[in-house]
Amino acid sequence: MKTLTLLRHAKSGWDDKVVRDVDRPLNGKGKRAAAIVGRHWRGLGLSFDHVVASPAARVAETIEELVRGYGDTLTPVIDRRIYLASAVTLLDVIHELPESAENVLMVGHNPGLEDLVLMLVPDDSTDTLRDTVEEKFPTASTAEMTFQGKWSDVAQNRAMLTRFIRPRDLDPALGPDQD
Repeated sequence: MKTLTLLRHAKSGWDDKVVRDVDRPLNGKGKRAAAIVGRHWRGLGLSFDHVVASPAARVAETIEELVRGYGDTLTPVIDRRIYLASAVTLLDVIHELPESAENVLMVGHNPGLEDLVLMLVPDDSTDTLRDTVEEKFPTASTAEMTFQGKWSDVAQNRAMLTRFIRPRDLDPALGPDQD
């Protein structure tokens, strides 16, 4: 069984004077959220044998802050296709993952990550996790899905959503409209 964990980058700063969107950094709330999510992952015992990430500065900073809480090194393979990618492009990246990898972490952006979950996980009226993702996939949130077969076999409606973690579930101060 393959496990794919998606992490949306943490909250970034719009006030910073950067010329390119790809260079936008995290803000204070984003740094706190990433570290708290990392601590939660450590408590859950999550581990990854392959990490793939967008080249955006806010993704690199999210991983850096996450590692502070997680307590283990994450060495991502940077894939430019993940930057602001659609669900279809992200699926192409998944199809090319090494078959030797059982537990993969993908760090990227919305709306692609949310759309990917909604594409891969069947719409079942009893699946409250999927409903929560459909409502909103906030910054620094984690969605974990499992699949049978090879990465190249991953397809629409073939995943099981096993976990969805939002920063506000770990610390209410990280919810909407909080700084």
